Amino acid sequence: MNGEKELIEKLKRIEALFAGAATDGERQAAENALQRIQKRLKQKQETDPPIEYKFTMVDMWSRKLFVALLRRYEIKPFRYYRQRHTTVMANVPSSFVDETLWPEFQELNKTLRSYLDDITSRVISEGIHSDNSEAEVVQQLVESEQKDITKK
Repeated sequence: MNGEKELIEKLKRIEALFAGAATDGERQAAENALQRIQKRLKQKQETDPPIEYKFTMVDMWSRKLFVALLRRYEIKPFRYYRQRHTTVMANVPSSFVDETLWPEFQELNKTLRSYLDDITSRVISEGIHSDNSEAEVVQQLVESEQKDITKK
């Protein structure tokens, strides 16, 4: 799929941006970007000791992306027994979280969610029904007239 290749390239450009790439050549070298970020992380750990962070993701897609990003930077993600599956714990220097990890995750997540939203809309329009607009907002009924079905 051509769209997937474009998405992967866009994600690599975002990573290069957060690695502090200064030239177009650097932006195209994803391996160099990763090495710069990992070096920056090691330097931060010397002056800013890691602390335990609790990250709460809104959905499983975001969690998967965040866990992959942590592992990419050799940070061990974990969660405690009985924590929700969308919770991710990690020991990370706060300056790395503030300056690199969280801003990069937000940009990557925004790009990935946009891609997933586009694909979902297209598949629903082509395979189910062409009108995939939101449901109409109407006046609320009396509770006794409603039946609530929630699937999880």
